[in-house]
Amino acid sequence: MTYLDPKADLTFKKVFGEHEELVKSLLNALLPFQTPEEEVLSLEYLSFESMPETPLRGCSIVDVCCKNKQGQEFMVEIQMVWSQEFIYRVQCHGSIAFARRLGKGRQEDDNLPMPLYSLNISDKILLPETKQYYHYFPIVYDEQNKKEINGLHLVLIELPKFKPQTCSGKKMHVLWLRYLTEINKNIEEVPAELLENPEIREAVTQLKK
Repeated sequence: MTYLDPKADLTFKKVFGEHEELVKSLLNALLPFQTPEEEVLSLEYLSFESMPETPLRGCSIVDVCCKNKQGQEFMVEIQMVWSQEFIYRVQCHGSIAFARRLGKGRQEDDNLPMPLYSLNISDKILLPETKQYYHYFPIVYDEQNKKEINGLHLVLIELPKFKPQTCSGKKMHVLWLRYLTEINKNIEEVPAELLENPEIREAVTQLKK
């Protein structure tokens, strides 16, 4: 049995852009939710025609875009090819997508848009100055990080730095990152512990040639 690489653009879109339960599980595992109430229970995909035009759009593709019933939006992008512009594109796309939803003439707090989460996964090391693979960039009110502005949330994951034996994250967090890092066209057998989880097993099935 041979497998496609889940990090490849078309394969990633096939797995997470066509299977709602899988992208929902991925988001819940990799986004910085602190309580069960924050987790994504249901979602719908958004068309790419709804993505905002940006000066850098020609160099970047958002692989999955969706929202939940509460109005929170989620943008997911995977990057396999090195680009020094990647981090800047992430900020640009996330900021413009969030600003687009503000609309014109909104002045009342109860009409403000729900948060937007931008999840960005890189197969290259982008921040060599740190050993951490998981980077969460919230917008904070002051330099002491005491007050977070609940608007745009940027997450960057550097896959080459991820080592499951040193990761103390929750189970699905580790399993999804193992799925992305351990399965490729060169393996002949998927680790049994990945196949024991029904969501990961379904995601593996989508990779079979």
